[in-house]
Amino acid sequence: MSGPSTYVPASAIGRWFESRLPIMGLVHSSFIAYPTPRNLNYFWTFGAILSVMLGAQIITGIVLAMHYTPHTSMAFQSVEHIMRDVNWGWFLRYAHANGASMFFVAVYIHMFRGLYYGSYKAPREVLWILGVIIFLLMMATAFMGYVLPWGQMSFWGAKVITSLFSAIPYVGDSITTLLWGGYSVDNPTLNRFFSLHYLLPFMIAGVVVLHIWALHVVGQNNPAGVDIKDVTRDAVAFTPYATIKDSFAVVVFMIVYCWFIFYMPNYLGHADNYIDANPLATPAHIVPEWYFLPFYAILRAIPSKLGGVLCMFGSIAVLAFLPWLDTSRVRSGAFRPVFKVLFWLFVLVCIGLGYLGAQPAEGGYVIASRLFTALYFLFFISLPFIGWFETTKPVPATIADAILAKGGSAAAMAGAAAHEKP
Repeated sequence: MSGPSTYVPASAIGRWFESRLPIMGLVHSSFIAYPTPRNLNYFWTFGAILSVMLGAQIITGIVLAMHYTPHTSMAFQSVEHIMRDVNWGWFLRYAHANGASMFFVAVYIHMFRGLYYGSYKAPREVLWILGVIIFLLMMATAFMGYVLPWGQMSFWGAKVITSLFSAIPYVGDSITTLLWGGYSVDNPTLNRFFSLHYLLPFMIAGVVVLHIWALHVVGQNNPAGVDIKDVTRDAVAFTPYATIKDSFAVVVFMIVYCWFIFYMPNYLGHADNYIDANPLATPAHIVPEWYFLPFYAILRAIPSKLGGVLCMFGSIAVLAFLPWLDTSRVRSGAFRPVFKVLFWLFVLVCIGLGYLGAQPAEGGYVIASRLFTALYFLFFISLPFIGWFETTKPVPATIADAILAKGGSAAAMAGAAAHEKP
């Protein structure tokens, strides 16, 4: 979609450099002249928000690593040292901890938007799969980061989750021993998790580059789910139109982020993690961070340990198969009445699983978790059949038609198109 760059530097030095390393041409074609669908709403700004949050997590994480000590006898005290003695240490720690939560808020909205508007459909299958890989890397990074403070919930969370791999036949015990670095969660485990937690964000950044590259090859999806046919009528330049919209959304999101940092820094955490890890004292109720709760509920809903592990990982892996599970030729859920109802029920199921994951694994909570787990997978099972019998609404032929159908001004569109012409 970006096409060859038409950027020509004004200076002789710039032209000399551009002929040998066309960085500015790449930036110009990808982030300035790149054709962006006119009808994008604010749900499409979460890609920019996630890029900003990834940068914030990497920067704060690097500085925190300078003061952190990955040793079981000193990790908890080193975090307290950061909070009390390092200049702005409290801010860095709270920004990093709450940044993980904000990161997952943005990525869940980003994923639900892609699911609703069919952003996984051809030709964007690879783009979607790269997004699922980023999600998996995020979950691994967040889990390992949660272990580093070495509080009660960190230690016992690590023990519970890593023990799950022992359910895998034949190789499970070997994987668990490799993760632990021994026969229990101890200092080698903490060192492994610290090393990987520091490394994985850079891997995420690399896959994000591939994700953006794939996006610029196939082009952005849009609420109408139709491709750009006439650049002058269906698209606008990325800068300034999308840039300004993204910048405004980032500022609003950062205000919410800063609200948590300065006014509710521990709201999304767990009080038990302010108690030094004690292998001899099990917490009354072991729970992961809130963004893992739906998958934790699925894990506990299955009576078999191996079955629970397979269902938990399967609930994430199934996302990668969405491009082939959904047989409908219509991309956008806005024109799919049956899919739209099932999508919002799926959202409610995910929220319900999140609530159930935070509750004790007993009584009615277990029964409800099993019901919601069945509904979760039923959504994906039903997708092929919906595509076969669903009667969809008429899809606009072009993006311009979709805008005009919603009351857009033809004169305003023509004026904008004329303004963009050289």
